[in-house]
Parts: sequence; C-alpha cells; structure tokens
Amino acid sequence: MELSRRMRRIGGWLLWVLVLAAAGALLKKTVLAPPQVTTVCVERGELTAQVYGNGTVEAKVVVAVSATITARVVELAVDQGNQVKAGQLLARLEEDDFRQQEELARAGLERATAGLDVEEANLRKARANLVLADKNAQRFQALVAKDLVSRIEAEQYENMSAVAKAEVSRSQAALDAARKDQAASQAGLGFAQSRRADTLIYAPQDGVIISRDLELGDTATPGLPIFTLADPRTVWVKANVDEAQLALVAVGKEALITLRSASGKPFPGQVARLGRQSDRATEELEVDVAFTPPLNDFRLGEQSDVLIAVASRQAVLKVPTAALVRRDGKRGLWLLDAGKVHFQAVTVGIEDRQGYSEIVSGLNGGEQVVAGPLPAIDKFTDSMPVRAK
Repeated sequence: MELSRRMRRIGGWLLWVLVLAAAGALLKKTVLAPPQVTTVCVERGELTAQVYGNGTVEAKVVVAVSATITARVVELAVDQGNQVKAGQLLARLEEDDFRQQEELARAGLERATAGLDVEEANLRKARANLVLADKNAQRFQALVAKDLVSRIEAEQYENMSAVAKAEVSRSQAALDAARKDQAASQAGLGFAQSRRADTLIYAPQDGVIISRDLELGDTATPGLPIFTLADPRTVWVKANVDEAQLALVAVGKEALITLRSASGKPFPGQVARLGRQSDRATEELEVDVAFTPPLNDFRLGEQSDVLIAVASRQAVLKVPTAALVRRDGKRGLWLLDAGKVHFQAVTVGIEDRQGYSEIVSGLNGGEQVVAGPLPAIDKFTDSMPVRAK
C-alpha cells in the first residue's frame, strides 16, 4: 500500500513537470517567441517618380461666335459637338431688310454715276465753248488793230471768253462734287453689302462646337453668342498640384491623364504651362497639362487625374517605402541576418507611386530587408531576434 501511494505521488509530480514543460515550450513559441517579420530581397529595377494632381478639362481658346447685327435666326447649319473648319457656314440670319438697303444703295450709286456722266459732258461742252470764245476774242482783237471793227464789238467777244472760262470752272467743280457723290454712294453700297453679308455666320477657326446658344426664331444681337467654339489643340487639364511636389515639375515633362469617363484608359500628356500664383488656402499650384495628341472627344469641366513623370531611373536598387525607418536622425532599414535585425543607414533617392523608393547608397543588393509588420518595425532594436515568415 505504501509503495502504491509513493508511485502515485511520483506520477503526480511527473505530470506537473510535463505540464510545466509543455507550458514553457508553448510560451517560448508564442508570448516569449521572437516576433515574426516579413522580409523582401533588395533587387534592382526601374523606378519612375510621379507627381499627382487633380483638376478639370478646360480649353485655352474658347470663342463665342456671335452676330454683328440684330436679326432673326432662320437657319442653323451645325449643332453642339460638331467639328467645324475655318470659314464653314454655321448659321444664317434674316436678310430681307438688308437686301432692300443694298438695292437702295445700288440705285443711289447708279444715280450718282449718271450724274457724274452728265457733269463730265457739261465740262467737255464748257471747254469747247471756251476754245471757240478765245478764238473769236483773238480774231476781233486783230481786227480792232486794223480798224476793221469797233472796240466795243471786240470787247463783247472778250466778255464771252471770260464767261466761257467761268463756265469751265463751274463745270469742273460740279464734276468734282459728282465724283464725291459717286464715292459716297459706292461706300454706302459697300456698307449695305457688308451688312447683308453679316447675315451669314461663319466659323472663325477650326474647332468643336461646345454649345449652341440660340435656336431658330431667336433674335441674334451683337455680343450675344450663337455658338461657343473650342480649339481642340488647346484643350488641357488644369491640375492642382501640392506645392511640396513642384520641385521637379517643369514644362515639357511627360504625364498620364485619366478622365472620369474613361478611368481605365490613361491618355498621354505633357506639361504645357505652370501657374505663378498658389492657392493660399490649399497650398496648391495650377499646372496645365496638354493632351498629346490633342483630344477630339472631350467635355469641358470633366474631372481628371494627372500623373506627371518628373524623374526616371533604370536598374537601381529599390525597396518598399514602408520599410524605411528613422533612427537617430538618419533614414535606414532593418536588415535580417542570422535571425537578428541590424539597422543600416541609407541614402534615399526618388519614390514612385507604387510604393518603392530608390536606394542611392548603403546597400549592395541581395540583402534581406524587414518590410513588416507595421508599425512594429519602428520599435525594433539592434541585434533583436526575429523570425522570418
């Protein structure tokens, strides 16, 4: 009996020892175990740094096509969305009043031309009479010298010559006035023709009709748009870019434009112009990014996203940006070696939109870099044991 009791005691103690051993082993593998980390191998690859901006599609050149006269719209040859060429007929206005004014001006010109012809004939007649009167005066002057006619009779012919000279002067003045009347009538006809021509509205340049602002029967007035025309060559995205990202943004930099209506299809672009005044509230600057080639199917005001390629590197060492930490004022990485982590200071270059950063110096390639878990890596210490997943 005594032996049996002793065996039971020993068995109980052994059970407790086994339980404690199992608990210790479990604690080492769980609570007391080194933390698990995710690592990546440092490799070489391509990096492209991009600056993000969002904005809307706008056009630099937007022309309001309006009439220069007041008249009713009787024909509209194009509609919103149509492509037009310079000189193409867009609309026609009522021309009845202007046609009558042109006919009246033409009749006035014909009357002035006829009056000019009369005055030219009168001048020729006056000049012919002057020639005859001068000859008679000279002949009678010679006869007076020979005492063949009286002095009074000769003076009568001299007076007739003076009257003929005055008539020539009068006819010349009348002719000058008739010419001026004809010129005024010609100008009046040209003005009437121009006003009638203004009833035809033509495209001032190539472009796309953005809006049709009047309909048939509406009255067009000077300054009131009939159409709004945009030049596709000047359509771009007015993007707002954070001031902190502007250092490498310059005119000519390539970009990708994504429209809200075609989110899966980026369009190539190029920085065309940089603003000179930032928004004081948002601390953003306007950057104009043009489509290359020009976009024909566009909607002004459409929301857009822009990625501007500001720098590109080939075959550079790169690591996940999230793996970078700061220690003692230096940026660096935790390298895994023989189950322990070691801090390595590095020099960082450009960063891309996919979450990778260029390592300019500090690494040779092939190292195992701790990339997670976040944010636990910020609390690591040198030679701290870890377990790689």
